[in-house]
Amino acid sequence: MKRTMMLRILMLILLAGTFYGGWLLGHQPSSGAPADTSSAAAEHAAHADDELLQYTCGMHPWVILDEPGICPICQMDLTPLSKTTSSGEKRIKHWVAPMDPTYIRDEPGKSPMGMDLVPVYENDSSESAISIDPVTAQNMGVRIAPVEQRDLVKSIRTVGLVDYEEPTQYSVNAKTDGWIERLHINETGIFVKKHQPLLEIYSPALVAAQEEYLLALDNRETLANSSYPEIRDGAERMLQASQRRLKLWDISDRQIASLEQTRKVRKSLTLFSPYAGVITHKSATEGMFVKSGMELFQIADLRKVWVLADIYESELGLVKIGQTADIILPFVDGKTVQGTISLIYPYVEPKTRTVKARINLDNPDLELKPDMYVNVRLKTEPARDVLAIPAEAILNSGEVQSVFVSLGEGKFEPRRVQTGLYSDDGYVEIREGLSADEQVVVSAQFMLDSESQLQEVIRKMMAVDNPDAADEKDLEDLF
Repeated sequence: MKRTMMLRILMLILLAGTFYGGWLLGHQPSSGAPADTSSAAAEHAAHADDELLQYTCGMHPWVILDEPGICPICQMDLTPLSKTTSSGEKRIKHWVAPMDPTYIRDEPGKSPMGMDLVPVYENDSSESAISIDPVTAQNMGVRIAPVEQRDLVKSIRTVGLVDYEEPTQYSVNAKTDGWIERLHINETGIFVKKHQPLLEIYSPALVAAQEEYLLALDNRETLANSSYPEIRDGAERMLQASQRRLKLWDISDRQIASLEQTRKVRKSLTLFSPYAGVITHKSATEGMFVKSGMELFQIADLRKVWVLADIYESELGLVKIGQTADIILPFVDGKTVQGTISLIYPYVEPKTRTVKARINLDNPDLELKPDMYVNVRLKTEPARDVLAIPAEAILNSGEVQSVFVSLGEGKFEPRRVQTGLYSDDGYVEIREGLSADEQVVVSAQFMLDSESQLQEVIRKMMAVDNPDAADEKDLEDLF
């Protein structure tokens, strides 16, 4: 039985060899054509058929044809789509519908919507990397920039409020009870000089003090020739005590000298301004009765002012005492004056959630007036020789910052980074995630991000469709 079977197999092999030899004789080249040339052409054609299987459009990847030509949609030249090469660099992993990433097949065909399936390759350098055809990348406007070492300078722009310099605010009070008979300064906003008359006040206590001073003066003159030194010294001390009382009630030396010269008691005495500045508040009116300790005027010296700038909590680390600040005056055609930060207040304003930074300014021309708003630009310390990229390359999701790194040959890889200082010239410090010899995408990265998320969905679905592979991977991780 076995012998009969073997004989039948041998006969079939002989018949197949006979037919194949006849076919070769019928297809031999003519005697004038070199045989090695035709065999090389046949080998080249076979290699070309194997390597360049189909053609596709860079703008419409679902358009796939078996021969070169133009795209029926955009009329662009088709590019070759390689299915496999001798080195195995471009092997198709699976096929997916262009409009439905959940429709995945192991061979080419049509999607439920009638479109040709698009190949997905498995030769990416990273599972998260994506490949973009160069023509498509150019039409998308993909641009790249290098990661480089540079100095970054950050300026903080905020608003400030002009305020009085607290040490140069003064209050003028009555030292004794009395009546205001005349006001020399009867308006607010008036600039007064030091020792300028403010008002004339009638006070019974001041009249009595003048009379006491005159009695002490007469007593000293009478006892000046006494043979007892104790009596002469006692008269002198009495005169000095009465004179000191007048001075404590803000009676000037000139008025005391006039009283000593004329020996006449004045009904009302003049009170002079002890400070120079602007009258910012006036409580005194002519004829009113005042009690000791009552505030009559408020005076502020506006030749020096403060600017209180609002600093947000996130920027506090960049602001230091002693830094230079530019104060821009929008009401004086953008004039800029410079000041210095003298204090950062140790508390947060509950309404604005900001911290006040105090800037000292000279104001000789009184251009800055209290409660004015100004623009403030703070110059922070620069970050020296740090890794930086254009800020437009950052994709910020709120909690995570990421960029797309160019791997070359149309491949792009998403990568998380940790950012630092944002500079005024559009660069951002990279503290972690990149190195100086890499390049990042600075435009059209939102399209790349969409493609990356699409591939991630496909990978997850493939993992679900192949649970055995997932289980095997889990077992390998365990051991």
